[in-house]
Amino acid sequence: MEKRNQSADIEFLLLGFSDLPEYRPFLTALFLTLYLLSLMGNLFIISAVNLEPQLHTPMYFFLGHLSFVDLCLTSVTVPKLLDNLISMSREISFLGCFTQMYLFVWLVTTESFLLAVMAYDRYVAICNPLHYRMVMSAKLCILLVMMSWGLNALHAVLHTGMTLRLCFRGINVIHSFFCDIPPLLELSCSDTSTNHLVILIEGSAVASFPFLFIMGTYIRIITSIVKLHSAQTWHKALLTCSSHFTVVVLFYATVGFMYFQPSSKSSQKNNRVVSVMYALATPMLNSFIYSLRNKEMKGALKKGLKHMKIMFLVAPQ
Repeated sequence: MEKRNQSADIEFLLLGFSDLPEYRPFLTALFLTLYLLSLMGNLFIISAVNLEPQLHTPMYFFLGHLSFVDLCLTSVTVPKLLDNLISMSREISFLGCFTQMYLFVWLVTTESFLLAVMAYDRYVAICNPLHYRMVMSAKLCILLVMMSWGLNALHAVLHTGMTLRLCFRGINVIHSFFCDIPPLLELSCSDTSTNHLVILIEGSAVASFPFLFIMGTYIRIITSIVKLHSAQTWHKALLTCSSHFTVVVLFYATVGFMYFQPSSKSSQKNNRVVSVMYALATPMLNSFIYSLRNKEMKGALKKGLKHMKIMFLVAPQ
């Protein structure tokens, strides 16, 4: 009860880009534009996957969930960033900070698991095409997605709960534009050795399993592609994986740089830039990568634009 009452006196300040006041209008316009592009791109993919019959396949089922994760991921962090830039108010409540942290951890780890699931889907499509429909059944697809969401919800609950048990006092300054586990551990006045141990054991396992699985899957895919004697089949197989592999590289490059570089004062500015990449730019780029490099998605986009044009022409004047 005492700790709950103390939380009302605890404040968190998101410094974000407060050291660049002269660039505030430019940053506001930039992040708002990126946010709107991310919303439109991911909403388009979700709508296309649900409305276009030719996209009712396992690959696009997983892509729809990935786009939904990206949509939520940007919405967890960017609106608060825009509010801070516009109002010049950097405060975030105790509850708001931990809610943001929980959702962010849940969504980032869910995205990594979905990328692993999509890698397995591409592996079956290329290495076992004759049994693809049987292996990637609707029941298995739903189960894989539910496990991705459910297991990572528990992962986020574990780390949020362990961070909540720590002691914070007064005003806590976070050198970022959203609440995350590492800066909160640095701000705590409690012993965080248990938290770091759990992150090292459980967190590392959750982070490394999807990455290692994806790498192993692509090694098997490349081995199978090399054995193909037809250049046309080889090109088709590479095209099938190119969008997913690009997204994987983009995701793990930014997350890896953010969490596995040595901690230093000079790295704070680098972390701020990289955090913008994986919290905003990467979710936006994912939608464009899949939309512009995929024949079916480009077809759905052209069809949607054609419908919009027809609706505009027949609209009452």
